[in-house]
Amino acid sequence: MALLLEHEFKPLPADKQIETLPFLEAVAHLPPFFDCLGTPIVYSPVKADLTGNIKKIRAVYDSNPARFRTLQNILEAEKEMHGSAWPKVGATLALMWLKRGLKFMLVLLQSISDGERDEEHPNLIRVNAMKAYEIALKKYHGWMLQKLFMGSVYALPYKSDLLKALEKEKGKEVKEEESIEKIHQFLSRVTPILDAIYEMYTKMNAELSYKA
Repeated sequence: MALLLEHEFKPLPADKQIETLPFLEAVAHLPPFFDCLGTPIVYSPVKADLTGNIKKIRAVYDSNPARFRTLQNILEAEKEMHGSAWPKVGATLALMWLKRGLKFMLVLLQSISDGERDEEHPNLIRVNAMKAYEIALKKYHGWMLQKLFMGSVYALPYKSDLLKALEKEKGKEVKEEESIEKIHQFLSRVTPILDAIYEMYTKMNAELSYKA
């Protein structure tokens, strides 16, 4: 599972303060995941959005690494800086959308690793993708984007092809059990971090529900 495990996320500390730079360096390796899903018209924009938001957060961090050492520091500082325009500005807004893209990815992988599937078509990942979309993105998308996504699930790769793509080694035989175990490893590292980011947005009342 080279694509998911090639750059490790730091364990979530007890105080749930996530260091900005290590987080950005780890998450920067994940946008190519969306290339593995095919359907460029739907997933290329998601990938571009993820990449763009990482760059926006990095630019804010680079402007003052000491001040923006943690993601919590960024939200607190921007709340003070932008007043009534916050949280619909800056790195706060970028991280809000970044976490949603990551949530889609993690729910999809969790669903696959949990063995959720269409019993009549066990090698399809439509059930998993639909679950991820419902949980992570649907309520933030307008009617047109929702229709586009619903149509895209019929062009998703087979589960076996997705697992091969994640291994990044063409022609290599991929054992599903081994791939699922690697997905478990990845999820065990990243899920607590993403949960902490969502918790931070809730506590600071920084979550927005407008539709893209």
